[in-house]
Amino acid sequence: MKILVVGGAGYIGSHCVLESLRAGHEILVLDDLRTGHRESIPDVELVQGSLHEARVLKSVFESNRIDAVFNLAASCSVPESVKDPGLYYHNNLAGTLNLVSAMIDAGVNKLVHSSTAAVYGDPVDIPIPEDHAMEPVNPYGDSKKLIEETLREISKAHDMKFVCLRYFNAAGADASGLIGEDHKEESHLIPLLLQCALGHRSHFTIFGNDWDTRDGSCIRDFVHVTDIARAHLLALDRIDDIGGQSINLGSAQGASVREVVEVAKKVTGCDFEVREEGRRDGDPSVLLAANEKAKNLLGWTPENSDLDFIIETAWRWHRTHPGGYGSEFQKMPGQTSRFGELAIRLGFVTESDVERVLLEQEKVRSEGRGHKMMGLCMVELGLISTTQLVEILRNYDEDSD
Repeated sequence: MKILVVGGAGYIGSHCVLESLRAGHEILVLDDLRTGHRESIPDVELVQGSLHEARVLKSVFESNRIDAVFNLAASCSVPESVKDPGLYYHNNLAGTLNLVSAMIDAGVNKLVHSSTAAVYGDPVDIPIPEDHAMEPVNPYGDSKKLIEETLREISKAHDMKFVCLRYFNAAGADASGLIGEDHKEESHLIPLLLQCALGHRSHFTIFGNDWDTRDGSCIRDFVHVTDIARAHLLALDRIDDIGGQSINLGSAQGASVREVVEVAKKVTGCDFEVREEGRRDGDPSVLLAANEKAKNLLGWTPENSDLDFIIETAWRWHRTHPGGYGSEFQKMPGQTSRFGELAIRLGFVTESDVERVLLEQEKVRSEGRGHKMMGLCMVELGLISTTQLVEILRNYDEDSD
């Protein structure tokens, strides 16, 4: 099946691309790279463009035999949506309408759409079921609510099958260490903690210590990004039977901010300063998903969403990419070519293999295709397996302790 992944160079989008490739699908990515990274999808065909460019959308569908669409293109910062509501309704609602219109014109009728727990607003029922009232408290959540409602109306008039997946707190990174979370202005809890562990931030701030929770800090539902990506494929497999549904994606296991801080310190082996300030407006005390619907309709369970594993995989990414996708694993300060040295030492490759990889990296750079990580080159050239890649990364961490 050929899947168009809109926003496929972003954090969750790139993980959807990777899982789809592993499942044997053919992938085409549409992304304007405003917040996405070409390096996260190095060998996938990319059309660089926006959902607001009609000619680009028309060309994508006319030039390709698309079977289904994953739509992950959205602006998703709550504070930014409060400051600039128009931007969020334009990018999220109008952009999705443009995409759906192009799909209808092209006769493509399968859509798995990225939604959010922000559609619920301040929840009354915990855990939050899908039939909970949708009363978003910010333009971001409201734009996503409007999209869901609009898709339902469109599907009444056209042969459009869709599933909306309401993410809770997406976190972690692919276990291979190949891709991860890289935002220009980070606002997510776990990456902020790991930046503290790396020394990129002087301290971490807990907002509010008097919430009605077990330790006074907010409780959130963290779900591994790979589990979210798996859910997209499961939804696509079942879309003929479950079209029109909105489904929560959460672990149903809440963790408090203080608990996440302690796990981050344990996993990284780093201590850092933690400060406390007053509550922020709009922060609910508890956000926790009811996920029985995902189990019943998709056969989905959050297999990778143990908090320790989430932070371990996120740390593997951040530690080996301290500057995000601009980092070069084998060229971290004081560690020139250490990845290759470790791979040789573990008996996975030879010196001539490493030379071959270096030539491949230089070829990619000379062709203007950016930088390709040594580990990714080794996997793609068939020199190591993804299991061996994880073992090299693990030894990298241990050698750095």
